[in-house]
Amino acid sequence: MAKFSKKSLTPAPASAKPVASGALGHVRAAIANPYISASGAALLFLLTLTALVMIIGDPKAGAPVIRLPLAQAVVAAAPPGWREALTADGSGPGVVEEVFELSETPIPEGEALGGEAVITLPGAQAVRRVQPLPPAPIAGLHNPGPNGPLPVIAPNGRTPAQAYARPFQPNGKPKVSLIVGGLGLNSRATREAIETLPGEITLSFVPYAEGLQGWIDLAREHGHEVLLETPMEPVDYPDNDPGPYTLLASSGPAETSRRLEWLLSRATGYFGLTNYLGSRFLNSDPAMAAFTTVLKTRGLAFIDDGQAAGRGLGVPRASAGRIIDDQLSSEAIDQQLLALEAQALQNGQALGSGFAYPLTITQVAQWTRAVEARGYQLAPASALTRR
Repeated sequence: MAKFSKKSLTPAPASAKPVASGALGHVRAAIANPYISASGAALLFLLTLTALVMIIGDPKAGAPVIRLPLAQAVVAAAPPGWREALTADGSGPGVVEEVFELSETPIPEGEALGGEAVITLPGAQAVRRVQPLPPAPIAGLHNPGPNGPLPVIAPNGRTPAQAYARPFQPNGKPKVSLIVGGLGLNSRATREAIETLPGEITLSFVPYAEGLQGWIDLAREHGHEVLLETPMEPVDYPDNDPGPYTLLASSGPAETSRRLEWLLSRATGYFGLTNYLGSRFLNSDPAMAAFTTVLKTRGLAFIDDGQAAGRGLGVPRASAGRIIDDQLSSEAIDQQLLALEAQALQNGQALGSGFAYPLTITQVAQWTRAVEARGYQLAPASALTRR
């Protein structure tokens, strides 16, 4: 810190020049005052800096930002797992807890705000706007079961298929939807899909995944609606075994219901089920009748990978018309995504599915950044269901 010498209070020697009179003399005296001159220099520096910003622009203007709707902001504390969700290794881009203190004035817990918060993340690779979905479970939509909570239809008739689906407003453009499945087993791929894909992409999770509820909660915090994968008997079972709670075509309704209820009790927050394998089960009328009875009772939707296309079942339904990563190359995936667009252009809507391969996630993320500019509307899979 600079030190200033004391001013001399002794009279000026006789040889010194007399102080100028009038206004000019006052100006010269002010300039000679070290405190006034220092303040003037500081003021000049601020004026120069302001002029440079106006000429050059905001130095953070090119930095990526996050816009958080304040109506969804957490006021009392950061949501669980937010720091770990920032990057795969948990280090994050230097965001600290204070980012959630959006006001100097305390806000009563539970109250919502309007507008958005803009957070600048210097050096971030990609930033997108996050619109969280309500946390699960939603009151009135679950009852305790022998192995955990089970979905139920609320007393007012609201179903889990309605409550847990991502809200959607069509704009008249052809709708394209995509489901990315196989999530929950590989933590890196699961986190990448949740973080890098926009909320309109529907995610489906393996019921055997460790920490399944935490993954679903994180997905909904990032705006993704969720499906629960249901292992079903393929034609080459048991050589190809989807797991201990696989729904078997030869099982009676009671056994199918018992296994299905175990699967449903693994977590909450999904709007429906999707099949994992099932080439034999999906083609058995008695097996599908037992399966459908449980879905109707629980108020759930069913979306299949195309193997059950044409089966109405009497529940909210959709079938994928295209699997985008049967051939695992960037060129092949891109071609399938373009074919999905063509199908949407022809039929007004199209639904595709893919697996959570790193390459699939990368190609889908790139595709979603440009698909709406080409005249399509990206939609969650629930928006394509019909009874």
